[in-house]
Amino acid sequence: MTRKALICATAVFLLSPVLVAAEDGDDLTAQQLADQAEDNLLGAKSVRLKLTDRSTGTAVGRTQPTSMDLALDREGNCVGSMRMGSGGGSVEIVKQGDEVWMKPDAAFWKAQVPGGQGEAVAELFKNRYIHGSTDDAMLKGMADTCDLSSFQKEVEGDGSADTTLTKGEETNVDGTKVIPLRGTEDGKKSVLYVTSDSPHRLVKAVQRGDGTDMTLTFTDYDKPVPTATPSADDSVDVDKLQEELQSI
Repeated sequence: MTRKALICATAVFLLSPVLVAAEDGDDLTAQQLADQAEDNLLGAKSVRLKLTDRSTGTAVGRTQPTSMDLALDREGNCVGSMRMGSGGGSVEIVKQGDEVWMKPDAAFWKAQVPGGQGEAVAELFKNRYIHGSTDDAMLKGMADTCDLSSFQKEVEGDGSADTTLTKGEETNVDGTKVIPLRGTEDGKKSVLYVTSDSPHRLVKAVQRGDGTDMTLTFTDYDKPVPTATPSADDSVDVDKLQEELQSI
């Protein structure tokens, strides 16, 4: 579910509008800028992606992320965190190769584990990572979110309706010179901020309207994902979690 949210958000912001863009500007057209931004995102070896979703059009479930901050690469390595909606808590994630570490907070445990079990598990594993492999069913959903290569393939194949973009005046996003590309679809206004200098990369995308209020930022293109992993003292094997759940 978390992976699908990322894929859909990225597809909405980037791939939907770039299919048709206005021929506007002295140098690169909006079409060319958007195409290059798409190519550089889909070709990135690694990227840091932040998602903030303040949408109000539909109820946000406790298992649906409203914010994410993930550094991920094509090898499936990942470091980051996500926060769920409606008081569903947050979870930190570390993945290296086929090993996964996940540290939920108390609110996350209570939202994910039914009945009084959630509170008991939260206390038992407080401030510790659950450690296991990508083969474990309890960790697989989080682990799948960390695979940039698979993410890129799914985004690339998630086409949508055509939208015409217009090119705005150069501005600044977090110290980077960018060119805004604006478009509207189904009553929702989108702005893609693409770097003015080559290589032209998407650094921010915003979509608002009809209850939607979402922002994506992309940084650290091709920067290696940190390799540090939690210590054994800070971790509990996932089998221990399963045993505790059965005994509570």
